[in-house]
Amino acid sequence: MALSSRLFSKSKLIYVSQILLQKENAIPVRHFAKGSAPPVLKGDQMLKNIFVEVKNKFETAIGILKKEKITIDPEDPAAVSHYAKVMKTVREKANLLSESQDILSTIELETQDIPDARTYLLTLKEIRTKRGLTDDLGAEALMIDALDKVEKELKKPLLRDDKKGMDLLLAEFDKINKKLGIQKEDLPKYEEQLELKLAKAQLEELKKDALEAMETQKKREEFKDEPDSVDVKTLDIRNFL
Repeated sequence: MALSSRLFSKSKLIYVSQILLQKENAIPVRHFAKGSAPPVLKGDQMLKNIFVEVKNKFETAIGILKKEKITIDPEDPAAVSHYAKVMKTVREKANLLSESQDILSTIELETQDIPDARTYLLTLKEIRTKRGLTDDLGAEALMIDALDKVEKELKKPLLRDDKKGMDLLLAEFDKINKKLGIQKEDLPKYEEQLELKLAKAQLEELKKDALEAMETQKKREEFKDEPDSVDVKTLDIRNFL
């Protein structure tokens, strides 16, 4: 997960967070949550609805996983690609957020009431830190420098609803993006790379868990006549669902 997060921090997070900085471009959380917010409910009915929704999502995910042969081989690009496609189907059919959508939803939720640009950028840094994301490109420092420059020119703190000031800041951000090699048209490519990195990390976890489970099993008396080792690539997780 940390590996995929580092990739994301270098691309889409930087660009989209700059766009969300403008209050008029802030995207409602419901757009990332795959549907409008449900009506307010109380007590048992709300808990029942939550339970039913979680149950339906779980059954949908299991139903898809039972139909797909997943090879637990994180070193095989074909296996990683197939697993990424399966998990994408699971998210789409079960109405779940992707990693990037979840991050952007968090940004929108935690910054929607922030009036000024500086607090917004500092909050973005807090979100990144809590998520375990790394700013390998040094984008945060560059954006703060850009904000310092604009506020010095304006001779006042920059508010997010100050169109003239925000235009100046976003022009500075465009220079930063160009310097870092971040382009809007490349975002789908970064998204795909993120999903592949995440898929590989998850397959590595599955492989680790499988090896640990087999090692534990070999120590049990009832399995003493079983083969000493099994290649995890031959396992079919459908048999364990």
